[in-house]
Amino acid sequence: MGADSDRGEIFELLSNHRRRYAVHYCKLENEPVTLGDLAEHVAAWELDKEVQELTSAERKRVYTSLQQTHLPTLERADMIEFDDRTIALTDRATELDVYLDVVPGDSVPWGTYYLGLAAVGSIVMAGLWLEVVPIGTVPELGWATLVFALFAVSAVVHVAQSRRMRLGEMERPP
Repeated sequence: MGADSDRGEIFELLSNHRRRYAVHYCKLENEPVTLGDLAEHVAAWELDKEVQELTSAERKRVYTSLQQTHLPTLERADMIEFDDRTIALTDRATELDVYLDVVPGDSVPWGTYYLGLAAVGSIVMAGLWLEVVPIGTVPELGWATLVFALFAVSAVVHVAQSRRMRLGEMERPP
């Protein structure tokens, strides 16, 4: 099986939020977890509640779904070892460094952001070539440095945000 098919399988597995939340919680705990604890946290994240606020019906619904569907799926994919009560990540899952490009409602995807930044940089550079951009107050090297600095700062912010969005890296799952 090639890298593309492995990547496709991983994204297919993580396309379901309950499986993604399960892997996230296991990575966050960094040790085997009980099905009950896992179900509570997944239910709390799904319902945007604290664990203590969950009803027994809410816990039971997620518990059953994890036990009958999602954990067996993760086990078949060799992401977890599951013995009906305890869930442990396998080496394959602990090495999983997938991050999710989660875009808040008031934001734009990074690809679109960089495309816009490249367009602004191209306009500035074309303006310099056509001598339309004033170089009396800001020299050509200053404009080039400004465009480079925008890309560099953007890249640093992007890398930092991507690292935070990895499963198991923050309190709530992406």
